[in-house]
Amino acid sequence: MNNKQGEPSRLEPEYPGEYPPSGPEGPEGGTAIAENIERLGQTNPVADESNMYCLTIVGQVEGHMILPPQNKTTKYEHLFPQLVAAEQSDKIEGVLIILNTVGGDVEAGLAISEMIASLSKPTVTLVLGGGHSIGVPIAVASDYSFIAESATMTIHPIRLNGLVIGVPQSFEYLEKMQERVTRFITLHSRISEQTLRDLMLKTGELARDIGTTVVGRDAVQYGLIDELGGLGAAMAKLRYLIEEARGRKGRILQ
Repeated sequence: MNNKQGEPSRLEPEYPGEYPPSGPEGPEGGTAIAENIERLGQTNPVADESNMYCLTIVGQVEGHMILPPQNKTTKYEHLFPQLVAAEQSDKIEGVLIILNTVGGDVEAGLAISEMIASLSKPTVTLVLGGGHSIGVPIAVASDYSFIAESATMTIHPIRLNGLVIGVPQSFEYLEKMQERVTRFITLHSRISEQTLRDLMLKTGELARDIGTTVVGRDAVQYGLIDELGGLGAAMAKLRYLIEEARGRKGRILQ
């Protein structure tokens, strides 16, 4: 029904057969926005093209065992394809890894660390909130690492969950696994093996346990992390490393 000839009524849709119109604000667009809110916590993800790839590792690193659904997890098998894609993409020139993890599966964490360390492109890690347990080798695996001033890192010996057969072979396996973690951390950071072991075996700081929790500034002083800083500093460093990589590539091509 029209009030005037050629002028639609406010009570009727201007577009016959559909209201609201399809598009960004229509049913399809509305569904997409709802999915973005549910999955990403925002209405529209940033669509700007970038030569940096951001990889997030949050919650608990899930390995060979599926964790309960109420746990916030990062599945290691989801990270591998992302790292491979970043490595082979010509558009991606650097990778930024953002960490806020309580730790998790040791073998999965070491596998992620080795993948990051073996990337040929510049990498920078940023610890926000926490980079605990097996998150420590992941944090130091990059070319350069940052930690927020309020962030913490818990350093402790490897723990085993479930039934453990009390035979010498089990303790030897545990010791070898601990040695793998210790060697990786010392090779990819400035902390000495003795200092790392002292922090790992310190008693009296963690309730009913051994280990040490270091805050951002202390992690830098121990040589575990390269620098204190946040997102802006991490991205600036990654841009600098990308420019350095471009310069080396240019010299090789000449």
